Amino acid sequence: MELKVIIGQDEYTLNVPDEIIADAGEVFDRMDRDMDGGWQMGRNWVAEPSVEDRIKIVGDKLLTALEQEDHDFGRVMAAYILSRAPHIACLRLDTSGEVSSSEVQYR
Repeated sequence: MELKVIIGQDEYTLNVPDEIIADAGEVFDRMDRDMDGGWQMGRNWVAEPSVEDRIKIVGDKLLTALEQEDHDFGRVMAAYILSRAPHIACLRLDTSGEVSSSEVQYR
């Protein structure tokens, strides 16, 4: 599967093998359990993150992975996003530290 990500003026198409999405289900479930208790999204605390909030949270982790050229971690974060939102068309990541300002576009 592919995930289109926009960071500033740059556009990336991340290729994520279906096997990663299928094999990492336990990891993704653990990530969801971690977020179930709430999450700090920039300046705001979100007590019950929605699916879209979770995509933005993990998108922020993806941004960090891309900045640090950690391709393996980035691929897993992209796989989480695709597993939770298979109809995502594009993820525009906020670079100012305001996670909730990232945008999720669906097909």
